[in-house]
Amino acid sequence: MTHKTLSLLLLCVAMPLCGWAQTDSLQAALDTAKNQYRVKALNEMFRKYHENDPAKAVGYAREALNLATEINDKKGLAAAYNNLGIAYKTQGALDKALEYYLTSLRTYESLNNKEGIATTKNNIATIYSMKRDFGQAMKYLEDSYTLFVEMKDEDKIIRSMNNLGNLHSEIQLYEKAMNYFQQAAQLSEKKGSLYADPLMNMGNLYFRQNNYQRAVEQYEKALELERKNNNKLGALNILVNMGITYTKAKQPKPAQVYLTEALTLCDELQAYSFQPAIYKTQAENYSNEGKWKEAYESFARYDEVREKIYGEESSRNIAQMEMIMEFQQKEKEYDMLKQQDEITQLELRNSRLFIVLFILAGLIILGGLNFYFSKKKIRRKI
Repeated sequence: MTHKTLSLLLLCVAMPLCGWAQTDSLQAALDTAKNQYRVKALNEMFRKYHENDPAKAVGYAREALNLATEINDKKGLAAAYNNLGIAYKTQGALDKALEYYLTSLRTYESLNNKEGIATTKNNIATIYSMKRDFGQAMKYLEDSYTLFVEMKDEDKIIRSMNNLGNLHSEIQLYEKAMNYFQQAAQLSEKKGSLYADPLMNMGNLYFRQNNYQRAVEQYEKALELERKNNNKLGALNILVNMGITYTKAKQPKPAQVYLTEALTLCDELQAYSFQPAIYKTQAENYSNEGKWKEAYESFARYDEVREKIYGEESSRNIAQMEMIMEFQQKEKEYDMLKQQDEITQLELRNSRLFIVLFILAGLIILGGLNFYFSKKKIRRKI
């Protein structure tokens, strides 16, 4: 299924705000908050809006970035960079998203903020997954999962398990993928919270095994939950999946219903990263009906948006950022080695000084003893 890398879950960094749970109370707090408290409120407003009004969410993230820069609030700055990465990824600007994620990661690493590092690594993995660089995606996801387990953050462990399951499904390790999904579902049930993601991902797995009926059953359950939670981005992902599934099952009418709804929601949310999968599936669905003109137009549109999102320029920009990141890491390692060498040299100098002082002290003692015995001999002679 061509779009399944999109089902990797993006994570925002939690910004505790003394119980500001509702949007109204958040807005009230935002109206009075200053300095780093305002930065926190702005980043929290991004979290509230990014699933159902991404354009509005971006405004909050940009204001958070500007204010955090002005007052040198590094933690707030890192969260704002991560949030803007999420926004650009949703719009399909993968190279720009990765740039923001890497900046966020470097900032969190400088603060030794474990939650921020784990969250940002998870999000970096989504970019590599979309670029089908599954080796890099797996590396970042496993790092992220290990940190979440260390922190005992169950919500993010569940999401991380889902992402690992999706990635194993991509590389056709279906049994291992299903284990991750089932563990995620069991943990969410134990918490008393219902998550749509394990249901959707099980549907994805059934789809890969050509069991379209079981896939649709799981998608319908997941879609009901996402709509209940007003998670428009989550609902969009499932609508695309259902359109693809009905297309593969050679049921063009329900397929077109779901694809049309998905495309409308995609434009509403400016979630352009979903467009290639929608247009490609539309082209296939039209061809199933013998509507060759519509099929050609949809495929031409698919080729256009795919090149814009996944094209060579985007890949080249990502490769350049990877090189910069690697160089900075090597520079950091060199500085650490240099610092260690300086410490070793200092210890060596101190050791040498200690030996010289020890020898000098010994010579002084010997000189003193020699003088004492010489004086004693002179007295005896007298």
